[in-house]
Amino acid sequence: MNSTMLQYSAQENMEAFVRNFIFVLFGIIINSINGVFVLTFFRSSIFYNDPRYILYIHLVINDMLMVFFSVTLSVMACAWPKVPFPFCVTLLIITATTHKNTPLTLAGMAVERYIAICKPLHHHQICTVRRTYILISLIWGVSVLPGLTDLIVIVIVCPLSVFTTGTLCSSTNVYNTPYHEELSKVMNGLYSSIVRVILVFTYCQVLVAARRASADKSSAKKAQSTILLHGAQLLLSMLSYITAVIDKDFCSTFTR
Repeated sequence: MNSTMLQYSAQENMEAFVRNFIFVLFGIIINSINGVFVLTFFRSSIFYNDPRYILYIHLVINDMLMVFFSVTLSVMACAWPKVPFPFCVTLLIITATTHKNTPLTLAGMAVERYIAICKPLHHHQICTVRRTYILISLIWGVSVLPGLTDLIVIVIVCPLSVFTTGTLCSSTNVYNTPYHEELSKVMNGLYSSIVRVILVFTYCQVLVAARRASADKSSAKKAQSTILLHGAQLLLSMLSYITAVIDKDFCSTFTR
């Protein structure tokens, strides 16, 4: 009996090691590729003086942070089962913030393209470098609100002694109250709805303006391809909102 349990435990440890090794490897590859884009951006003043490229590189850097903290949490779940609660909550807030930054940044890029194509005479007045950095600051400020709200719920619902304990650092384990579940549904629905409205409005306007202004079909087709690419990026970002639901369903399935 003991030998069977040891074999099963060893197999679980090996599977966890392989899984985390793959996560770390893919994280290094993705961040290395994104790092090349970041270096290219800062080597040319043409890029960091253009609001369009500033928003794009913010998206890239944000993705690098999201990959880094997501991989870190995955490794910590296996290697460090008793993470200090304050440190764990801090990591979860940062990860959640970077996750919500992506659709909001894509929405900002959509608005910038809308102004550039539909209001070209006012583009340089509205979309300045200073205002672009203000927009990025607002994106981070709005994105951090759900994480801070989750922390406030913990402070209200749970005893303060929980902050002196260690815990398995995952969102499903830390944010496990019914209030967090309802709050997550409301926040995700609110964020996704706002971004989808912005996406549909701006991109439809851009498509119409591009087709009217283009003298040849190739320009309109190029604009349409760019719009479809951003739409696909946003769709992939929105699909990540169901991760927590899937994770919870799988956990409940395997614990029956």
